[in-house]
Amino acid sequence: MGISELKLPAVVNVHELADAEALAATQAHDVAERLRAAVAAKGHACVVLSGGRSPVPFLEKLASEALDWAKVTVSLADERWVPVEHADSNAGLLARHLFQGNAAKARFIGLYQQAENLDAAALMADQALAELPQIDVLVLGMGDDGHTASLFPASPNLEAGLDLAGQRRCLPLLAPSVPHQRLSMTRALLASAGFTALAVQGQGKLATLRAALAGNDLTEMPIRAFLHAPLDIYWCP
Repeated sequence: MGISELKLPAVVNVHELADAEALAATQAHDVAERLRAAVAAKGHACVVLSGGRSPVPFLEKLASEALDWAKVTVSLADERWVPVEHADSNAGLLARHLFQGNAAKARFIGLYQQAENLDAAALMADQALAELPQIDVLVLGMGDDGHTASLFPASPNLEAGLDLAGQRRCLPLLAPSVPHQRLSMTRALLASAGFTALAVQGQGKLATLRAALAGNDLTEMPIRAFLHAPLDIYWCP
């Protein structure tokens, strides 16, 4: 079963790759192309990335792309509320796998804030994101439960996080997995991206995508909020 058999909107571009290495290389090339175009057009570019384990090969390929990194701002769609040196930190992941060599010149606006509680940290992150330029490229992932960023089904702030007319850029969200406390960009901010790339690997994630396409309830599977143009989906078996 391949991704071409799914009933996707005609305006969504699908890239079916042979394996994880090909997916990482193709996605990194396409993201870099769009960032180069943004730099050429307006003198700077902004990319919002996702964390977790599967993006590591993509991040390393992206780091090696020929790009004027000093003119690129990087941020994260979501973050675990842990210090950067913690093994679960997405900012730490970028430090190890993206901000190397030339790519170390990029400007980074992180979400993690040291505060007395998660709500206070999210407010501080919200203020920090006021400096984020227009998002040229958004790179999303998707969990087996249909979450994306840290917009998890059944999380207390999910409805506010999915509100397209919401005023917040960042909200405190709770994950069913450890670490539970998360900071997530809201749909209102994420949806402002000029180009969105979604990476999906394996038959399990393909089944999740199929289920997401079969319904309309965003709170049940938040990824549904992003399954429309402009979107490129990168898939490998």
